[in-house]
Amino acid sequence: MSIQLTPSQLRAVERKKITLPDLRQKKEQGRPITMLTAYDYPTAKAIDEAGVDVILVGDSLGMVVLGYPNTLQVTMEDMLHHCRAVARGAKTALLVGDMPFLSYQVSTQEAVRNAGRFLQEGGMEAVKLEGGRERAETIRAIVAAGIPVMGHLGLTPQSIHQLGGFRAQGRHAEAALRLLEDALVLQEAGCFSLVLESVPRQLAAYITQHLEIPTIGIGAGEGCDGQVLVTHDLLGLFDRFTPRFAKQYAQLYSTMRTAFAQYVAEVQAGLFPDKEHSLEMSEAEWRSFLQQAATFSPGQRAETSLR
Repeated sequence: MSIQLTPSQLRAVERKKITLPDLRQKKEQGRPITMLTAYDYPTAKAIDEAGVDVILVGDSLGMVVLGYPNTLQVTMEDMLHHCRAVARGAKTALLVGDMPFLSYQVSTQEAVRNAGRFLQEGGMEAVKLEGGRERAETIRAIVAAGIPVMGHLGLTPQSIHQLGGFRAQGRHAEAALRLLEDALVLQEAGCFSLVLESVPRQLAAYITQHLEIPTIGIGAGEGCDGQVLVTHDLLGLFDRFTPRFAKQYAQLYSTMRTAFAQYVAEVQAGLFPDKEHSLEMSEAEWRSFLQQAATFSPGQRAETSLR
């Protein structure tokens, strides 16, 4: 089922800045939270104007923007570069920066410093990091430094080698219980919300009901307090694969490819550029140019350019 929006509904509406208390209030009132990824200025601007609550500058940019096979090669400098672009485009959504691999696992001190860079240099308002109870101490330290933290449980892409690939998590009772325990630990450590990725819908709903903080689901069913998608999946821009849980609201990759092919064909056929897409001098200025150019020899032109 899809909802068709009218032009008036698509127009940007005035809204106040989204804050952490707003997300908590949405959970309490049963109003769904919306989150999407963005990696550049125009996408962030469009997402913000559409009324999305949270924009995540995800390390998924490693795959959908930079062409890496996974997220492990993404660096702090990559993330900060894209965060700054997103911060310039979004004005009302809550901005969350994804802490990349090895930016928070080496030491607590380094984790706090890198988290701070997302706010100080990247224009973000919170950070997200992956992992359960093993990250509790790090999360406490980051939160104690005044930096809001979003947790991430279930399928954690930075641990794909440990998980054996992009596999759903929590399908068996013991693993499900561990995820519930981890969720409670992260809440106690100070996370303001949790992403639950690729976990059974029943488990995601159960965890959501037993937490005071909001959950954001991706491939975790309708029982979470909110939903997130990778924007390139939503738009049909990423051609390598489409996750089972991702709904495509457009097919922009094929549209782009068709437009690029048409451009190539028109240039090769001499159809572009035409008069409509070209600049012209006035007839008087063109005649003046021709008269002056006619008196120039190649040597004179070179000598004139050196003066």
